[in-house]
Amino acid sequence: MGIRARHVALLIALLVLTTACQAPSLPSRSAEDKTPPAKSQSVETEKSAVEPSTPVKPKPEKVETAEAPADDGGVSASEEIALAVLTEALEAEIEQAPPSTTAPVKVGLLLPLTGALAREGAALLDAAQLALFDVADQRFILQPRDTGGTAAGALRAAEGLLADGAALLLGPLLSEEVSAVTPVARVAGVNVVAFSTDTEVAGDGVYLLGHTSRQQIARLVGFAYENGLRRFAVLAPRSAYGNAVASQMRVAVEAVGAEFSRVAFYMLDLSDADAVVRGLADYDQRRGELNAERKALEGRDDEVSQRALRRLEGLDTLGEVPFDALLLPDGGESLNRVVPLLPYYDIDPAKVRFLGTGLWDNPETLSEPTLVGGWYVGPPPAARADFVGRFESMYGYTPHRIATLAYDATALAAALARRAEGEAFDAEALASTRGFLGAGGIFRFSSDGLPERGLAVLEIAGRATGSAAGSANVLVVSPPPGRFAVSHTEQKTLGE
Repeated sequence: MGIRARHVALLIALLVLTTACQAPSLPSRSAEDKTPPAKSQSVETEKSAVEPSTPVKPKPEKVETAEAPADDGGVSASEEIALAVLTEALEAEIEQAPPSTTAPVKVGLLLPLTGALAREGAALLDAAQLALFDVADQRFILQPRDTGGTAAGALRAAEGLLADGAALLLGPLLSEEVSAVTPVARVAGVNVVAFSTDTEVAGDGVYLLGHTSRQQIARLVGFAYENGLRRFAVLAPRSAYGNAVASQMRVAVEAVGAEFSRVAFYMLDLSDADAVVRGLADYDQRRGELNAERKALEGRDDEVSQRALRRLEGLDTLGEVPFDALLLPDGGESLNRVVPLLPYYDIDPAKVRFLGTGLWDNPETLSEPTLVGGWYVGPPPAARADFVGRFESMYGYTPHRIATLAYDATALAAALARRAEGEAFDAEALASTRGFLGAGGIFRFSSDGLPERGLAVLEIAGRATGSAAGSANVLVVSPPPGRFAVSHTEQKTLGE
């Protein structure tokens, strides 16, 4: 039997066993085959690009597509042995078999290596190189190009990459850059995996890797509703982002059958934050009700009234706010200046659960005492800690939080590049329903180019014991899914 025939036979056997052993848990897709470790890789940089020093190459690690967890007790020992043997044999076949073509696979990487976002661009480039060490083979060539953080720069860089034969574009970072690059990429028939979070630029060959707010809000609202919260409000910055999040919140709340109570916006310079929070809290009305109740009780001499009057001592308002969950889609210094106003105007954190997006995922916000007990969404801390630890040991500094996007994009491209020429980066490959495993957990793209990630719900639990001053203890109150669910139609299409 020839190499290709043995390869196919082993693959069929492996898929049969994988299907038989597949967990019937919430998500219903099995994993794609593990990608073999990298042998070597190539990186090309533009002469004007900022190039980091070459790190010592670590031992390659396997980068996997998203895998389904095994059913507890659902796989026998003999099945496990057989599956392991087939997996090893299949990987050996892949290692020994020559590639379908020896032609190089060129992938462009558009980053702001100069300009205002040069620091972020450098971290993205370093993360991409880390993915190369982990995944890429000798045929894969990554070509970083500087966009300068502008639409014109992104267009020039993309045109050069496409002229040089790039089969896929990774990046750019900003939505205006993506918009500039998209037309020329479409004419060339090349797809784009961008790092933007602006859903308006997705679709028709553009796939977003950025953490979009829509999915975060849906995940957060669903978890909050499951845990008894029924009335939701939003306090957001007066911006396009704030308006979008408020609209997404309303949709998500109505989808679960809860009540969308109210929304309030404050200026970006926070000049009206005090008045806005005061109004959100119905502070003047509630304070007026307290004063009226005190006055009524003071006119009575009976013991019951006097006890009731004593219970009002120390209160600033009477009654509760009309919501039990408040979304605060902001972060950093801005949020830290707004949050203390909430208890000041009697929005009690003990009675109202504060909710946040991924913008909370920074030390400054997580160390804010008022937010202790608050919930936000993001990758599990352990997953990010593993990536950050490897990055720091390689480059000697802590990466920007968006660095994982470049790692995921490069690892994805390098893994797909092993497929047959011409099919590696098509829509079917990029929008695989099974998804992929990245630095922050599982992810996949919808057919319209929007990202879907396996997100955890995290709770701020105060300062961590024995840790550095100001560092927060974060608990995972709802872990991310181990794999993605697919519809019954998709299951039948995929042969399950």
